[in-house]
Amino acid sequence: MKVEQIYTGCLAQGAYYIESNGEVAIIDPLREVQPYINKARANNATIKYIFETHFHADFVSGHVTLAKETGADIIYGPKANPSFEAIIAKDNQEFKLGDITIIALHTPGHTMESTTYLLRDANGKDYAIFSGDTLFLGDVGRPDLAQKMGELTERDLAGFLFDSLREKIMPLEDDVIVYPAHGAGSACGKNMMKETVDTLGNQKKMNYALRSDMTKEEFIDEVIDGLLPPPQYFPLNVKLNKEGYEDIKEVLERGTRALSPKAFEAAANETGAIVLDVRNQDDFAAGHIPRSIFIGLDGSFAPWVGALIADVKQPILLVTPVGLEEEAVTRLSRVGFDGTLGYLEGGFDAWKKAAMEYDTVSQVDANKLKEVLETEKAPVFDVRKESEFLSEHILDAKNTQLDFLNDHLAEFPEKKQFYVHCAGGYRSMIAASILKSRGIHNLIDVKGGFKSIKEAGIPVSDFICPTTL
Repeated sequence: MKVEQIYTGCLAQGAYYIESNGEVAIIDPLREVQPYINKARANNATIKYIFETHFHADFVSGHVTLAKETGADIIYGPKANPSFEAIIAKDNQEFKLGDITIIALHTPGHTMESTTYLLRDANGKDYAIFSGDTLFLGDVGRPDLAQKMGELTERDLAGFLFDSLREKIMPLEDDVIVYPAHGAGSACGKNMMKETVDTLGNQKKMNYALRSDMTKEEFIDEVIDGLLPPPQYFPLNVKLNKEGYEDIKEVLERGTRALSPKAFEAAANETGAIVLDVRNQDDFAAGHIPRSIFIGLDGSFAPWVGALIADVKQPILLVTPVGLEEEAVTRLSRVGFDGTLGYLEGGFDAWKKAAMEYDTVSQVDANKLKEVLETEKAPVFDVRKESEFLSEHILDAKNTQLDFLNDHLAEFPEKKQFYVHCAGGYRSMIAASILKSRGIHNLIDVKGGFKSIKEAGIPVSDFICPTTL
């Protein structure tokens, strides 16, 4: 028996490759499925099953393409209603894979079709659970994403989740391994651990939601407390996962068309496409196409695209580091953004060489900001999350968190220079690009973010441990 977690840090997502005696199951595959096919071929094995833990909201699964390429059966748990052919498993239904057995445990709560898959080894011993978004490490799945699907409230769903955990998962032995669908950084939970694999016994000790003395009402209150609004693209990804989507090969072929600077400019004007610049933030600051949006590949790229662009049908034109065009299109497709129309051939250097108009972002280091604040009351805007801001921030700074920046546009000065920062510089450059695209140019980005601000000795509020918030 072979079990491999294939973890994608950008999405904080875990897919799983399970093999026994020449047969393979894939759980929650990514959109680009060729690596799974190649792995099975290298092992002279056949992909037999594709298990989906639920209709994912934060990424587009590769189940439809993988089934088409391999002939494997797609399996969902009870209550699922996909538009394509799939096996809808009954609760406790068993699926043989080589010498092992995979059992579908219906665990509604995150969504009504949510299912945990229990792996039982060749000796009949419970070995691991693939818990999807039902059980994370340190947390459980948020119960507010499926409430619009019917008459159920988030409290109803949280109640189902309480029962699922206590009736299906907690009775399992402590040495059972927990393989979740997501880790820290995912918007599908609140406070997940940075680890991606654990034992159920340790989770019973560490995870607040698995306390044995917890009442259902206490569980419901704690699970829904502090939930932020989900990203706007979540329902659109659910729709793609339920109804199907375009083959990624076609998305890549369309998205990796090279466009000269003149053709790129014409395409932007004719299609209303967003110009998305995915280079490093320092390169963007030094020069970029006017009104382009920065979201760098070397950060949490796909989730920020989903949160800030929101509409998966939005046409996109890419400015990338030379050689990373296909990677950018692939990572966009993982969250359902299939509308890439092409990329700037030769990168931003080609744009400059063609004597095309470009813009820059003014920047200062934290020491310069300290000098400014010692002589005047300059406006400072902190675009980190509210919990980060409450934990510690520059005195008199305003919190205009990036996720909801459009709600704060009226707060930025019309003419007076102001300063923008985040934790390390990535999010503040995204914010700067959005503000400049809205015609707000009197901003200065603080290089190095809050880390550099503290090192420079700029006065900040008293520290509060984020876990107490």
